[in-house]
Amino acid sequence: METKPEQLKHISREESAGYDHKTQDYIRNAAAHGLYEIRGLGAKRKLPNFDDLVFLGASLSRYPLEGYREKCVTKTLLGTRFAKKPIELEIPITIAGMSFGSLSAHVKESLGRAASELGTSTTTGDGGMTQEERLSSKTLVYQCLPSRYGFNPDDVRRADAIEVVIGQGAKPGGGGMLLGQKVSSRVAKMRALPEGIDQRSACRHPDWTGPDDLAIKIHELREMTDWEKPIYVKVGATRTFHDVKLAVHAGADVIVVDGMQGGTAATQTCFIEHVGIPTLAALRQAVEALEDLNMKGTVQLIVSGGIRTGADVAKALAMGADAVAIGQGVLVALGCNSESYIQNGQHLSAEKDYAALGTAPGFCHHCHTGKCPVGITTQDAILEQRLQPEIGAKRLRNYLKTLNMELTTIARACGKQNVHHLEREDLVALTVEAAAMARLPLAGTDWVPGMAGY
Repeated sequence: METKPEQLKHISREESAGYDHKTQDYIRNAAAHGLYEIRGLGAKRKLPNFDDLVFLGASLSRYPLEGYREKCVTKTLLGTRFAKKPIELEIPITIAGMSFGSLSAHVKESLGRAASELGTSTTTGDGGMTQEERLSSKTLVYQCLPSRYGFNPDDVRRADAIEVVIGQGAKPGGGGMLLGQKVSSRVAKMRALPEGIDQRSACRHPDWTGPDDLAIKIHELREMTDWEKPIYVKVGATRTFHDVKLAVHAGADVIVVDGMQGGTAATQTCFIEHVGIPTLAALRQAVEALEDLNMKGTVQLIVSGGIRTGADVAKALAMGADAVAIGQGVLVALGCNSESYIQNGQHLSAEKDYAALGTAPGFCHHCHTGKCPVGITTQDAILEQRLQPEIGAKRLRNYLKTLNMELTTIARACGKQNVHHLEREDLVALTVEAAAMARLPLAGTDWVPGMAGY
């Protein structure tokens, strides 16, 4: 049969799966500039995630709780293994480490205010502790990162817990970045760096190279704080099963596992999209490691990376986490990628500022530039005024409150009087991939892909 001209025209416009327009743009940019892309936020590719799981609510075989009359407990204890003063939180939803430098001082104050009102914790991030953050945060976790920028033993003692950061979900095996346009005079002074010069953090700690050395470092931190403060160890999700075991052996009170959906202020796109494993798989491996060591419940587990909703929180707890940490969702709650910002009670358009960055609201990942149109990821004295602490705190408080209400709603629907009583038996998977990663049965079956005996 003869091919008609209009059919040939259609065939000539078919896009190549391996060399689609995104891949071609990448190759042309690399060829033109000889540079890789640096950007903020997290992976944009579609990954198996908590949306691929659903709960089995109560019916006849389980008895639900009445939402308005029967209490559902959300209190969460962290650091019960060795610390004299474990952290007690009102909700199992914490704020992940995000630095002053990456974020403005107004944002750090907003985080502290909102977290304190909801009875949860916030975390310093790289570059040290600000007064705004310490004064506004009832419970503050102080990070000890490979860079040691701004690290101060006096601030360690002022904190409520210490988090030794081995890696981050968006860039496991890589160091952080803070480009020169965000290294203001205050940031430079805190980090003992030249003002306006790009900062690239180390990818590993300078004074230890393995788990045995980590045990020594943890002991030093315990002595520095008179054994009062819980010690967290945070790992980017890669070889999670073994990393969690080694962190437990090194003496951690709490393990933080950050999946590849986790965000960053700035790193190479190739890291964000191609290094690490999804949170869903990492969480399951972390729980198995703790169970293998008979340390489940003795060492607490916090999971982060792509936690967005109360349903996500509930699923993480059902799979075995004790709490979650949220970063990107917090920024969105504050106004990240919004088309407007609030000043004097008025919503003002930021669309021209997005256009100047070559993007649009909802598509921005230009955190690294310091030119955030809504005043969140900036050190610019004018731009940071676009987010006032009282407004940011109110928005974030509403977001965290909503997540917690959704969490307890689901827990009650599953017949639980305590959100920490949610269990794997309450979950099934909707896709084969999610079932295999989470090792949960595919909905409507008893089949768990990859499990012996199935």
